[in-house]
Amino acid sequence: MKTKIFTLIISLSAISASIVAQDDPQLLLNKLESHDTTQFVPQMKQDTTGPSTNIASVSSKSDTTKIKFGKKVLTVIDKGNNTSVEITNIDKNNAGNVDWDNEFWNRRHKKRFEPHWAGVELGVNGLLSSSKSTSLKGDAAIMDLNSGKSINFNLNFMEYAIPFAHQHMGIVTGMGMEVNNFRLSNNISLMKNDAGVTVADSSYINNGVNLTKSKLTMTYLTIPLLMEFQVPSGHSRFYISGGVIGGVKLGSHTKVVYQAGGQKQKDKNRDDYNLATLRYGFHARIGYRFINLYATYYPVALFEKDKGPEVYPFNIGLVLLGF
Repeated sequence: MKTKIFTLIISLSAISASIVAQDDPQLLLNKLESHDTTQFVPQMKQDTTGPSTNIASVSSKSDTTKIKFGKKVLTVIDKGNNTSVEITNIDKNNAGNVDWDNEFWNRRHKKRFEPHWAGVELGVNGLLSSSKSTSLKGDAAIMDLNSGKSINFNLNFMEYAIPFAHQHMGIVTGMGMEVNNFRLSNNISLMKNDAGVTVADSSYINNGVNLTKSKLTMTYLTIPLLMEFQVPSGHSRFYISGGVIGGVKLGSHTKVVYQAGGQKQKDKNRDDYNLATLRYGFHARIGYRFINLYATYYPVALFEKDKGPEVYPFNIGLVLLGF
């Protein structure tokens, strides 16, 4: 009888110890940790004074989702009742949690073809004679220019590209606005005679007025069609492109500035001056990083045939700001 009672006491003690062990929080925590699949990978410490970087990357065998958009990666980590979100800049110099040797990232992070058309440009205008000389003689002499003050301004506000050849070549198009200022070096302006032909306006000379400024300004809406080639060089790309530009005239005017009665006077006359309404030109661009050049030559005469001097415009300049 005593033996049976002793055996029963031992059994009850074992059951009690098992229950206590199951309720022990530390044991429960150890059990959970033994099945946890989440791993912590240490990363570079966050610099609160500089650009934002990740202070830690959390990866999981089954509960981490990464979404790439633009130059950022959104990482969602689900840890049961706790979910965290991290946003990482995709930059090979500081994105320590991105495996750049991984084939997936190398394939997805290759630089895309970015066209070089949209932007703000500033240059100078020039005119060529029918013999393709910058020396204008005969009837064309009235268009002799002060080249240093004949300013060309372009605002290319739209661009679109169709890349191919592994993102190293592409067809580029878009839209822009081209403003040409032709600063006349002679003491004259322009006018239409009775026959409707654009000729020199010598009324200022005849009245003894000395012009301090005389210019012809015209504005065109432009549409390019270019073939662009790009060659990777370091973290940037060297590019060269060429093709044609079509233009539609939006407006034109002349402006003269002179002194009369001790006062500064301005005369501005809006007219078409028989300027070509439609035109096309040959265009070329070349650049690397912040140095970008452009040039355009128009084989279409500045004035309509037999309605003005036969001269052909061109311009060359710098890209001040690329969009």
